[in-house]
Amino acid sequence: MHWVETGDGYALRLEAGKLLCRNAKGKVLASVPKTVRESPQAEQLLQLRDWLAVHARECLATVERWMLRSLPVPLELVTRVWPDPDWRNSLLNLLVLNSQGEVLGFLREASQRGLGVVDMDGESQWLEPAQIVIPHPILLPDLNEYREILTELQLNQVVNQLFRESWSLPAEDVTSVSSFAEGKFAQVLHVQSRSKNLGYPVRGGFACCSVWQAGQVVQARFWIGAGSPEEETYTGNLGWVDSRENPLSAHQAGPVAYSEGMRMASQIYTGRVVEKESE
Repeated sequence: MHWVETGDGYALRLEAGKLLCRNAKGKVLASVPKTVRESPQAEQLLQLRDWLAVHARECLATVERWMLRSLPVPLELVTRVWPDPDWRNSLLNLLVLNSQGEVLGFLREASQRGLGVVDMDGESQWLEPAQIVIPHPILLPDLNEYREILTELQLNQVVNQLFRESWSLPAEDVTSVSSFAEGKFAQVLHVQSRSKNLGYPVRGGFACCSVWQAGQVVQARFWIGAGSPEEETYTGNLGWVDSRENPLSAHQAGPVAYSEGMRMASQIYTGRVVEKESE
């Protein structure tokens, strides 16, 4: 980012979210003087910093939704957002398919030339698919192979795709899962805050995770308690419902909704109060 003059010999700029100040001699100061920090230019830059942080989170969340839905995304859209560094960081190195479910490779670039990918042999290619799909890892039959290739190529994914925690559907269908029940939290407020910080809204005592599965919205629900905010609470079972609130079994919910529900419950349960064993 360029330096912004404040009109009193100082100049400001943002670097990695931090406000930097330069004096008239061009020296970057260890801290921003109070008068400069209270200037209109500093206020504008700090507002820009906050906006950029929100924008980055929104880009990340949108790309993750594309993955959770495994729905085709037009190449034209990917090309248009690619110059934005936050969009680009969110999309970079994700494994992408074409609309027929064929693996294209790891996404490296998108421009007027088309889609730049690194294929499974480590070769760079330019392709021109009309649409791409960002698959959820639970839908990839050769997931371990793709993980090995990603590691060998030393590619990092900002959106956790291939190394995302995932759970396969159980052989026998179930209507609920109790693996993460009886997790103790000192206060309802604690578990509600943990759920929200992890990105899961809380409704009626349940932490919720919505997934688009087979043309409908499926919601995983994990009981975390609905008492007074200061009351002690224990987690309960994990279950699934359709858009009309009808209960679904794990197999009816589908592999993505099952996996994401288990992931949600596991992440929340990890924050429980763990009693120390008496000596």
